[in-house]
Amino acid sequence: MASWIQIRRLMLRYFSESRWYTIVLVTLLYSLMSWSLLSAAGEQALINQVDFIYWLAVTASTVGYGDLSPQTSAGKMIVALFVIPAGLSIFAMVIGRIAGWVNNQWKKGLTGMKTLHVSNHILVIGWNEQKTLLLLELLLKEREDLASKPDIVLCVKADITNPLPGQIEFVHVESFNKDTDMDRACISEASVILIDNPSDDLTLTTALYCTKRNPEAHQVAYFTDDNLVTLLQTHCPNVECTPSVAVEMLAKSVFDPGSSMLHHDLLSVDEGQAQFSVALPKDCGQLTVGQLFINMKKHYDAIFIGFAPGGVYKNMVVNPDFDVTLSPDDKVYYIASARVKNIDWQKLGS
Repeated sequence: MASWIQIRRLMLRYFSESRWYTIVLVTLLYSLMSWSLLSAAGEQALINQVDFIYWLAVTASTVGYGDLSPQTSAGKMIVALFVIPAGLSIFAMVIGRIAGWVNNQWKKGLTGMKTLHVSNHILVIGWNEQKTLLLLELLLKEREDLASKPDIVLCVKADITNPLPGQIEFVHVESFNKDTDMDRACISEASVILIDNPSDDLTLTTALYCTKRNPEAHQVAYFTDDNLVTLLQTHCPNVECTPSVAVEMLAKSVFDPGSSMLHHDLLSVDEGQAQFSVALPKDCGQLTVGQLFINMKKHYDAIFIGFAPGGVYKNMVVNPDFDVTLSPDDKVYYIASARVKNIDWQKLGS
């Protein structure tokens, strides 16, 4: 008995450090030895291919349904002294390794150490505690109206775990400018990159790096210092920079009370009216601002507020004249209670 305990301990220690191919090899060797011993004992009912696999699995796992069992004395001794003890040890190790692997993968996902395999996703870089958490919740709500439902990936340097497990993907990195780290977030495959760090200098260097790695992505960067906005757009003109407008809102509310609440209402996805955008399709033909303004309100209860010619938001035209002509690929901005889906552009041009 002492010898078997020593053997079992040795097997436990060996299997806990072994690789999967070793476990598979030993399992196959165990199955072959069991089949050979049972065959030698004359257990013909147990050594048929399908029956043997089924019987060995339920016996080694101690489930023991009892529909198949050894009939000879030698077969019973083989099962009692070899099949069950050795099978139970191997089975326990296999289950333990599977459970350990699953737990390890779960921990990697929670702590952001996994390499993701996503594309056309929204990559949020930076962590500003409650501000970033609110941003993620707003992105999730906005995504509900989209047919594609892109993945949302949070990439941080802060020592945190995934704030919204099961809802977003999470990557922890040492640097936002290191290829091996950012490749785990699939930066080159992202369709949108949103950068918001506590430090404007870090946001600037990250935006420059992201432009180099993925120049085709729509990139948005938040700054508190407007001077850095000019500097970044000098080198990366396609980056949409969003400066802080808190001071401007305070001043506006002094002379036009309620202005801050109005802007909050337009940006919120929970209350009242919100602002949305849509690109004119190539087959919509030409529309005038007057046609679009009247028909969007008439058919969709939406208010046209402006457009970006050719989708270039820097050339935004707000409150244009009625006789201005819109062309395919122009991006239209409007106010509505929800995002308008399946727009009939022919109806809007009538």
